[in-house]
Amino acid sequence: MSKTIGEAPDDNREELLRQDGFLLGIALASVMNGTHFSPWFDLFAAPVAAVFSGFFISSPILLLYFVSLTVSVTSVILAGIPAAMFERATGRTHSDPASLTIWLAGVIVLSIPAVMRAFGAF
Repeated sequence: MSKTIGEAPDDNREELLRQDGFLLGIALASVMNGTHFSPWFDLFAAPVAAVFSGFFISSPILLLYFVSLTVSVTSVILAGIPAAMFERATGRTHSDPASLTIWLAGVIVLSIPAVMRAFGAF
């Protein structure tokens, strides 16, 4: 079947747009977890500084950025484990709103201490 100009292709653009909200939430929650308010920030600071000193990166600003990036990426990976287990257990072949919700909930749970510390709760 040939397509005319301006006709929408037969792909899942609506589904992809719905998933963007979940992915944006995952990214925002992981960035919040990567801030200096996170209790994990200090835990990651020494190993990251040791690794990057071997690459002759000793600028304190760069080290803080790399620590923040490391904590953020680690929180995304750790929160993705339950979502991946859910997908595997249910036989899904790609991420859908249910698995993305599990992933988002995991990142939010991991970032609760950072949010509470940012607002002065503890």
